[in-house]
Amino acid sequence: MKPNLRRKLLGFVLAFLLCFIGTADPVQSFASLPDELRLITGQQSRLDVAMPVQALASVDRPDVLQLNGSRESKLQVSLKQPLQLNPQQSGNAEVTLKLFGKIPLKTVHVKVMPELKVIPGGQTIGVKVKSSGILVVGHHLVRVQNGAKVSPGEAAGLKLGDLLTTMDGKPLNDVTKVAEIVEKAGKTNRPLDISFKRGGKEMKTKLSPAYDQEDQSWRLGLYIRDSAAGVGTLTFYAPHQKVYGALGHVITDMNTQTPIDVGSGQIVQSNVTSISRSEEGEPGEKRATFTKDGKILGNVERNTHFGIFGKMNQLPDHGLYQEPIPVAFSHEVKEGPAEILTVVEGQQVERFTVEIVHVSKQDAPATKGMVLRITDPRLLKKTGGIVQGMSGSPIVQDGKLIGAVTHVFVNDPKSGYGCFIEWMLQDSGVLQSTESTPQNLKAG
Repeated sequence: MKPNLRRKLLGFVLAFLLCFIGTADPVQSFASLPDELRLITGQQSRLDVAMPVQALASVDRPDVLQLNGSRESKLQVSLKQPLQLNPQQSGNAEVTLKLFGKIPLKTVHVKVMPELKVIPGGQTIGVKVKSSGILVVGHHLVRVQNGAKVSPGEAAGLKLGDLLTTMDGKPLNDVTKVAEIVEKAGKTNRPLDISFKRGGKEMKTKLSPAYDQEDQSWRLGLYIRDSAAGVGTLTFYAPHQKVYGALGHVITDMNTQTPIDVGSGQIVQSNVTSISRSEEGEPGEKRATFTKDGKILGNVERNTHFGIFGKMNQLPDHGLYQEPIPVAFSHEVKEGPAEILTVVEGQQVERFTVEIVHVSKQDAPATKGMVLRITDPRLLKKTGGIVQGMSGSPIVQDGKLIGAVTHVFVNDPKSGYGCFIEWMLQDSGVLQSTESTPQNLKAG
C-alpha cells in the first residue's frame, strides 16, 4: 500500500473512531475540559478526561506543576484515570495531551497562584449606597398655565434608567441640590444643559423646566433618585487586604432594574427581627433593622454582577470563623453535600445543610455557577427555603469556601442559584483576573 494512501486510510479510521465515540460520556467529559485553569500552591487538583485511551501528557514547567506526582516533563498516561495536578510554586505552565502520543488533543493553560484564604461571613448587613449621579426612575406630567400637561424630561429624550451626571456643568451628587438649579433656570427662562449616561455612554441634552401651576414651582417632569438601601449577607472578608465581598449579585434600582453606578456607600450592622417564609410563587424575605449604634462596617466601592465590594478594617462580630479558610476555584466544586452560613434570627450566624445539585463548567465569569437545594429541616421550617436577604450567604464544601447564594427559584423556593467565589474574589481585587437576571428568579 502506498504511504500516502496508508496515511489517508489511518486518518479516516481515526476520524471515524473519534466521531463514533464523540457522542459518548467520555468525550462529553473531555469536551468540558477548561482552556485555562487556576490552581493554588500546595493544593492538589486533577483533570477528569474519562476516555479509555492512552495519551502522552506533557508539561512545559515541571518546576511549577507536576503531573501524577512525577518530576518528569512527559508521561504516558491512561486517560481513563484522572490526571493528578500537583502545583509546586507560583507561575504559569501548559499541560498538553496527545492521543496515542501523536495527535494533539488538548492544551490547558495553568496559572499557579500563592495560597489564598479568606474568612467566610454570613452576617446580615444593611447596605446604603448613593449613585454617582441622579437616576431617572419615571416621568410625570406638569400642569402648566393653559391647563395642558407636559413632561419636560420626556420631551428632552430622557428615559428611565438614565443617570444624570451634570446640570449646567455642576456635578450631581445629591438630589436635594436639583431643585435650586431647576428654579434658577426656570426663572431666567433658559434650558438646562444636561449630561447623562445611558448604557455606559456619555450623552447630552437640553431640558426646559416647566412651571407647575398646582404647587407653584419649577419642575423637570421626572421622578429621580440618588440612593438605595436594603439588607443582604456578607460573603467573605480578606484580612490581609482588608477587603470584603457581599450579596453575590448586582444592586439594581427597584423601579428601573438598572444597575446602580455607585458613587459612595456604607455597610452597617443589621439585626434580623423576623422572616416572611418563602412559598411557591412567592419568595419570602428577611426583615431586619440597622442596629441602634449604627456601627459602620465598611464602605462600598464597587457594585458588579457578583455583588458589592469595598474596604473593611476588621471582621464583624457574630461569625462562625475567626481564621481564614481555603477557597475552591470553580473546577473544584462538585455535586453533593455542602453548607451555607446565614442569620435567621438576631445577629448570630448559623450553618445549615444544602445539596449542590448542578455545577456549571465556567472558565470565564458568569453568574449562574451552581444550583443548590436547601436540605436542612430547621432552615426549611423557619424560612421555607431561600428568602430575599439571604443573597451573599457563603457556601462551604469540604472545608473550602466555594461560592455564595444569589437567587431563589420563584416556583421552587427550596432551590436557587449560587455564584462561584472565584468571580467574587476577582471583582474584589483579591484575586488577579486571568482576562485582560434570568426569568423566574428573584435575588435571594
